[in-house]
Amino acid sequence: MEDEDPVKLYMNLDNWQGPPTEPDEFRPSSEDYQSLSSSSDTRLLGFVNADIVGIQWYLGTISGQEMVVLVREPLNFQDSNAIKVFNTTTVQVGHIERRVAAALAPLIDSSLIAVEGIVLNTRAEGNGPKITCQVNIFSRFEDFTSVKSAISQSGLHLVVKEKKAERAGKSVDEIFKLLDENANKNGVLKALEPPAEVIKTELFVHQKEGLGWLIHRERSDELPPFWEEKGGSFVNALTHFSTHKRPEPLRGGIFADEMGLGKTLTLLSLIAFDKYGSGIVDVSMLDDNEMGEDKGLSSSVGKKGKRGRPSEKSMGMRKQHKTENTIVEGKCVSANDKSSHEISRTTLIVCPSSVLSTWQTQFEEHTRLNWCKYYGLRTKDAEELKKYDIVLTTYGVLSSEYPSRTSPVDQIEWWRVILDEAQMIKNENAQQSEAVTKLKAKRRWAVTGTPIQNGSFDLFSLMAFLRFEPFSIKSCWQSLVQRPLADGNPKGLSRLQVLMATISLRRTKDKLRIGLPSKTVDICYVELSAEERKLYDEMEEEAKSVVRNYTSADSVMRKYSTVLSIILQLRQICTDSALCPSGLKSLHIEDVTKNPELLKKMLELLQDGEDLDCPICIDPPIDVVITCCAHIFCKACILKSFVRTKSRSCPLCRGPVSESELYSAPQTPSESGNMVSSKTTMSSKGSFLLNLLIASRDQNPLMKSVVFSQFPKMLIYLEEHLEAAGFKTLRLDSSMGADRRARVIRDFRVTGQDVPTILLASLRASGMGINLTAASRVYLLDPWWNPAVEEQAMDRVHRIGQKEDVKIVRLIARNSIEERILKLQEKKKKLENESLGRRTTAKGRRDINFDDLQVLIPL
Repeated sequence: MEDEDPVKLYMNLDNWQGPPTEPDEFRPSSEDYQSLSSSSDTRLLGFVNADIVGIQWYLGTISGQEMVVLVREPLNFQDSNAIKVFNTTTVQVGHIERRVAAALAPLIDSSLIAVEGIVLNTRAEGNGPKITCQVNIFSRFEDFTSVKSAISQSGLHLVVKEKKAERAGKSVDEIFKLLDENANKNGVLKALEPPAEVIKTELFVHQKEGLGWLIHRERSDELPPFWEEKGGSFVNALTHFSTHKRPEPLRGGIFADEMGLGKTLTLLSLIAFDKYGSGIVDVSMLDDNEMGEDKGLSSSVGKKGKRGRPSEKSMGMRKQHKTENTIVEGKCVSANDKSSHEISRTTLIVCPSSVLSTWQTQFEEHTRLNWCKYYGLRTKDAEELKKYDIVLTTYGVLSSEYPSRTSPVDQIEWWRVILDEAQMIKNENAQQSEAVTKLKAKRRWAVTGTPIQNGSFDLFSLMAFLRFEPFSIKSCWQSLVQRPLADGNPKGLSRLQVLMATISLRRTKDKLRIGLPSKTVDICYVELSAEERKLYDEMEEEAKSVVRNYTSADSVMRKYSTVLSIILQLRQICTDSALCPSGLKSLHIEDVTKNPELLKKMLELLQDGEDLDCPICIDPPIDVVITCCAHIFCKACILKSFVRTKSRSCPLCRGPVSESELYSAPQTPSESGNMVSSKTTMSSKGSFLLNLLIASRDQNPLMKSVVFSQFPKMLIYLEEHLEAAGFKTLRLDSSMGADRRARVIRDFRVTGQDVPTILLASLRASGMGINLTAASRVYLLDPWWNPAVEEQAMDRVHRIGQKEDVKIVRLIARNSIEERILKLQEKKKKLENESLGRRTTAKGRRDINFDDLQVLIPL
């Protein structure tokens, strides 16, 4: 067990659905997105008592009144029903006794139950190599009867409708309350100047305060949250795990300032402290675990000698603690790991490919830092990367190289890893999430203006990345935070708020006085033409009929792709009816199944909408395919599903699917960016937009505008008509590579006469990380389900660096589905404000659920 990588356990302790591909790999199965253990709709059924056996064979220690983690081990050659037991530091303690495992394993494997463990008492004298554990059993309410029957038939005694075991000492909520009180005592932010030798730009006050917070988090010598020292031991107050080894401080956190407040420059200032005054470090001043670590500003943020330099008084030697690691000639060597790796002073920044150019611009404009890009043709030499202050790469690059033991990124222990747009790892089972969590680093930062998008469970992946125990273990997150939230228990929300306040910094524009120009949002309602109205009404009536039939058959969610295509066509008519593929102008949905040509057209339609996610990886699909039952996946995801489940069935509806029945959309000119529009007339919404842009040009010929749409084809249609009206335009969409995107953004910033004044931008491709402050007008051509996505787009323009008042115009087709989308947005905003976006169920991670559908297509 000691040779296993604990990071894999952090990510997958609850992935019990089927065996991994290799015995030494804890890889998630293709059905993890449906795993009961990651679902919020379970309730406590009861508990059974079981012995943990074989504890003499494992290194893991355990004390009384402690949470333990239970993990299926289907590849155990002695017992295929085996259930492993881990303590909350992911070290194995033993196994659940065979009699109990034989009863519970089939129920776990069939997703009928999830289990959690609590050890109530320490091992008693004479008990031998075992200790008693209370196994709490969770299930969906509708499965209670069948689960009770199965457990009863196995001969186990199930204690039903009893509270979970109470542990001695303070309650969980008392512990959170104490943590909250301690956090409030240290809640004042102290401003810190960056080193002028490296940072060329003057920071705003709030950026200096943010820098002080970052420095304090990195150089603090405090115990991690929820840990306390008792009688020479260190105890986690939540899990009751006890150890004689002092836990490492949590150096990092979640930097969650609202978009547009200058997080990038603040982070570059943090990195600048590594370069300024680092010099040669005296080994006698080092903690056994860390090369070149100093106490710095942990308790004296703002007390400086020269600009940016901590005073000599604040430069103290940290307390020495016993550890299994030692320092040898500048290398950190683990006693248990002979394959040591050299500690680097280099920061690794991981970002979406769409914002590579933004980081490059920030480096050049604001710093004197030495940096390189690990992207495209790249070095395989780890020593080469260590020469730089910063290495910049993308989630896509790390995902493509994972798992790899030869990647130079994996060979280095980074001084710091920064995840920009960290919401990209919200799906903990996605390969890119595993890749970044596996990285070795002394400090870890998750940077995102939208840490919660789908729901509170989005935060679990961030906890796993930060290595914040016990919340980095899924079962502990479920027990302590997620399940109370799902039950509507106010304590769940309170715990989450305390947790976030402890490890994150979140500030918004409306709370900070940073002198940003004003932002106004107007809604302009557009009347459809008579022809458009006739087509829309006919299609909406047919849509109601189709959805009504699906509803009566209780198959809306199984027919999700079909229903989504219906909604999408209604939205397309509101924008421009030419967006609808000719073969699907009439909704003969029943004919689509098993009809390859119509299936391909449906896929083409859905791809153009930009709001499609693969239900396996919960990310925009790559190399997208549609099944004969009209469900859409990444090709790699569904092929892996076939291998893992050893069956040829659709992961959603379980209908038979062969590899030959996976269809791809035909390659279209628009995908290569060379499509030429043949349209001669404009839609009502297009004409309305053109009139607004002409009026704006008459008011100020140099004013720049950004037009956002979810339909890339619509941007191409508009391009021709706007140029015919005398506008110079640029286009930015997801089909463009990083270099071309950077060139478009750079060209849009150019001011003066005879330069482009309109940027036609895809909403998804432009929603993260780019700076569009050259514009002061924003036009949202069509509404998005998730209001946070629209807010991201607006904040590309309304952010630090904006000199003009910003006007946002939303174009909405009157008496249409778009008006109902606005209502849906308000509903989502209200839910998010009340509950931080309670997580959807295993079936409902998509942006639209059944309740939303009833709003969009009222029957």
